Amino acid sequence: MKYGAHCYLFTDRWTDDQLDLLDMAKTLGLDMFELAVGEDVIFTPRLARRRAEALKLTLTISPGGLWPAECDLSADDPADRIQGLKWHKRQVDIAAELGAVAYTGALYGHPGMIKRRLPPRDEYNWTAEGLHALADYGAQYGVAIVLEPMSHFRTHLVNTPAQAVYLITLADHDNLRMLLDTYHLVTEIRDYAQAIHTAREYLWGLHACENDRGVPGGGLVPWDSIFTALKTIHFDGYVLMETYNSSIGDPPGAFAYQRAMFHNPCPDGRTFVEQGLTFLKSINIY
Repeated sequence: MKYGAHCYLFTDRWTDDQLDLLDMAKTLGLDMFELAVGEDVIFTPRLARRRAEALKLTLTISPGGLWPAECDLSADDPADRIQGLKWHKRQVDIAAELGAVAYTGALYGHPGMIKRRLPPRDEYNWTAEGLHALADYGAQYGVAIVLEPMSHFRTHLVNTPAQAVYLITLADHDNLRMLLDTYHLVTEIRDYAQAIHTAREYLWGLHACENDRGVPGGGLVPWDSIFTALKTIHFDGYVLMETYNSSIGDPPGAFAYQRAMFHNPCPDGRTFVEQGLTFLKSINIY
């Protein structure tokens, strides 16, 4: 099992002058670092790649910056679906330049776009078609396409591991995987162990934080059950700590509010990782 952290624990936007965060990640004992990309995230991929390779630190990316609403593989409008595929392919290009192993997230739709109506009969079919094409494109560069179920407060399309499995099956490409998020799942399932067993064939990784997006441990997430299930399926993927740093921004704290998080679960990213990693390793019964 390999441990990592999301850049949002430390910064609201990745830039070329933040390469020292990769050094910090390695010093903290992490194996992977996740960068958020988007239209407003401007950096030089080769610089981050060079530093990460020197540190033997694996990189992954996900869309967290500006993502145009019309770029949506699940959109009712075929023109938007075409734009969505083009946009996601550009992110895969960035991943390839970075040497990142995966492009992860709610790639099937657009987080925040919740359509409160019965879904069109073919919504999953046309979404699967776009994902197949994206997975095929990613395979050319060795970039896995990893789908993350999100809560019904973020998307109407894929809220549970079972829905993700169904969509991956429809898309029918061996470069599609799944990432489970302990925060998003807490509103959508009753049995974390069953969720892991449902995802087992495709499970690439886990976003780890508490039900309040705080440091793992002491909340509602049943970590014993999670790690027992991971052991049962012989999981050897990534466990990445993720939240939003609630002390940064202009003014301080603005970043968390911009991400619709109105409390203070991460005043210091380094402390979050130190406490979280200590807890996760203590509960890991491998």
